[in-house]
Amino acid sequence: MPPPWIFTSPASRGIGLHLTRHLLRTTPLPIIATARTDLDGARARILDGLDVDPHRLEILQLDVTDESTIAHAAAHCRARFSDTYLHLAFCTPGILHPEKAPSQIEYATALQTLQTNTLGPMLLAKHFLHFLPRKATTLYSAPPTSPTATALPAAATFALMSARVGSIADNAAGGWYSYRASKAAVNQLVRSFDIYLRQSAGAKALCLGLHPGTVRTGLSRDFWKSTPPEKLFEPEWAAGKLVEVVRGVGVEGRGRCWDWKGEEIPP
Repeated sequence: MPPPWIFTSPASRGIGLHLTRHLLRTTPLPIIATARTDLDGARARILDGLDVDPHRLEILQLDVTDESTIAHAAAHCRARFSDTYLHLAFCTPGILHPEKAPSQIEYATALQTLQTNTLGPMLLAKHFLHFLPRKATTLYSAPPTSPTATALPAAATFALMSARVGSIADNAAGGWYSYRASKAAVNQLVRSFDIYLRQSAGAKALCLGLHPGTVRTGLSRDFWKSTPPEKLFEPEWAAGKLVEVVRGVGVEGRGRCWDWKGEEIPP
């Protein structure tokens, strides 16, 4: 069987871009990354300054609010990787409209938040989860002498981007109604998708949620000044920490949400 592949969506900016760069540097596998528009620009930003084989990276057009683009990208992957499986996926769509009071909730922006943050990863899972290995699949392992031998999780992993504010148990501040609701729903998706993978793949594939902390990206721009410097993370650093967490929690951590330190966030 040829080596498996990696999927990052979206990857044109923010933490998705830096996850893709990190995985290009630290693994030998082909990577499918996605962007809504300007595919050439996304490719240039991902590869900028990297000493890697550029042929390992393919950019596909995909908009998580348009299922037809997700289906088209999945069809392309089905044709290209017909004789291998998906070993690692990071689904990171996210937007934030930080309502401070119920009177600030607007239907259009709340709907957009749920479409992007919740339905986006739900539809990515609909079309890409079946690429993960089954119980009978022989999993890939890099040669033990390879510098990338420990760069990948042992089990195939489908990671969804959650957030600490999606935790109901941890909610002591309120506010951010649409964003909190969208991420609480992601945590439910993580659990449900993992149950499906337990049934189809056993210990060979799992789903988990990730919280990267406050990362210096466009999503958190309005909060950079109010965030203590030691708690505002650079995206390339955060990407490395998330990959560490995915490798570290393994099958024992499946179906749950983990922060950048490898600590579980309660549902």
